[in-house]
Amino acid sequence: MPSLLVFCVLFLLPELAFSITRHYTFNIKSHNVTRLCNTKSIISVNGKFPGPRIVAREGDQVLVKVVNYVPNNITIHWHGIRQLKSGWSDGPAYITQCPIQTGQTYTYNFTITGQRGTLFWHAHISWLRATLYGPIIIFPKLNETYPFEKPYKEVPIIFGEWWNVDPEAVIKQALQTGGGPNVSDAYTMNGLPGPLYNCSSKDTFTLKVRPGKIYMLRLINAALNDELFFGIANHTITVVETDAVYVKPFITDIAVITPGQTTTVLLKTKPSIPNATFFMMASPYFTGLGTFDNSTVAGILKYEKSKNKLPLLKPTLPAVNSTSFVANFTKRFRSLANAKFPANVPQIVNKKFFFTVGLGTSPCPNNTTCQGPNGTKFAASINNVSFAMPAKAMLQSYFFGQSNGVYTSNFPANPPFAFNYTGPPPNNTMVSNGTKAVVLPFNASVEVILQDTSILGAESHPLHLHGFNFFVVGEGFGNFDPNNDPAKFNLADPIERNTVGVPSGGWVAFRFLADNPGVWFMHCHFDVHTSWGLRMAWIVLDGPEPNQKLPPPPSDLPKC
Repeated sequence: MPSLLVFCVLFLLPELAFSITRHYTFNIKSHNVTRLCNTKSIISVNGKFPGPRIVAREGDQVLVKVVNYVPNNITIHWHGIRQLKSGWSDGPAYITQCPIQTGQTYTYNFTITGQRGTLFWHAHISWLRATLYGPIIIFPKLNETYPFEKPYKEVPIIFGEWWNVDPEAVIKQALQTGGGPNVSDAYTMNGLPGPLYNCSSKDTFTLKVRPGKIYMLRLINAALNDELFFGIANHTITVVETDAVYVKPFITDIAVITPGQTTTVLLKTKPSIPNATFFMMASPYFTGLGTFDNSTVAGILKYEKSKNKLPLLKPTLPAVNSTSFVANFTKRFRSLANAKFPANVPQIVNKKFFFTVGLGTSPCPNNTTCQGPNGTKFAASINNVSFAMPAKAMLQSYFFGQSNGVYTSNFPANPPFAFNYTGPPPNNTMVSNGTKAVVLPFNASVEVILQDTSILGAESHPLHLHGFNFFVVGEGFGNFDPNNDPAKFNLADPIERNTVGVPSGGWVAFRFLADNPGVWFMHCHFDVHTSWGLRMAWIVLDGPEPNQKLPPPPSDLPKC
């Protein structure tokens, strides 16, 4: 009888039958790594760089025990995981938690709901994610298949950025002087810079393939400050998923991927062994006025049993400032929007926001010399508010009704004054400062317009929203036109994602349903812009039902 009862329960609750709990331990330690003939101590997880993979199926519970053995404060963010009612495990320092201090432990606990594909994890405090990052691979539920041809093999390719010096010293110096930070010395592919850099031919990622097979490449941009073009010589790729959302497949020679984005592609190898080997290369897309790392990371695609000393072919990547290529590529993304994978786009919105995003300045402190524009300090803002990090975690303060002195709930829904956002910049480029949030009622239907500005140079900004996916319903160049542009919005099959590139000198519109109670960070995924204040927080209130409320914090939540 008991076994029959168990069978009946499992039959009625099939989710439980196939979901498991997966346990991981992340020991945060320092170890020496040599790149570009330069050896330095880096902070890593379990002595691995890049860090270990988190592998799960849709519906699984994931527990990651993080133990901090280094002097730095640590938090880990599970980038793109919805964190439904598990905001305590989201990870951004001082937003959802106080950091894990030296010698402390915290267990992140979340369930993967309605997501499958490629995401990644990374540190979310200062610039520590330069070396603290790794893939999250979410397989479909058991007995479910991909909505495309099953690959012969799956390969994560995670792009990073390498400094010969300590990245923490780089951003510390920049924030002190008010100037732009020193750029990285190399990009990396699975932690390796590749043969186009000095002293790095042995540090090259090589992908060995067989002819006539389909390889799934899970592309992840974990670089700190650079969008990247990626291509493979003499091969095309088929885009099938982005940010753990399936897309209508499309073929391309080149992919564009911003920091914080993931793009899963299928590579169909040639039917027979070719008389060549092939570079896989990534180089930056950049339109701003500052300096950037204008170098190229390369890996090698090599066919098994091919001859040695074959010609090595290079892909042709777009020019560094190819904004039109980026726009055309971005517009090709569409949700599957079918019965099994619907695009639940909010058709009617009841909360509208118009956010300018871009750079600005803040005054130089008395009796100091600053290296920003005209002797000021560089800053960045949303609606001219440069977000000041609180000293206590916002989520705790909100949950216990102790927001006084931590944050205010008056983040502006519109810029303080209108101007020609993408035209000649205004004379006054000073930003205001504050720890301000937007409060949303549960299940609010939200539309956000992100408008780039030309202040200190128009450039693309990859904006990432924690706790939600959103639908990118429109984008364009110049200033958003509220009278004419909404009529062109795609409300049928827009792409759903967690990070979107605001076009350089343009705008993007997205919609989401505020169905996840908690405090949720939104910020530029260029770490330099985040450090300068291009960040804000949304507070989503509890709903009326028990399953629409944020549970209390776990007992091991770190204290400030």
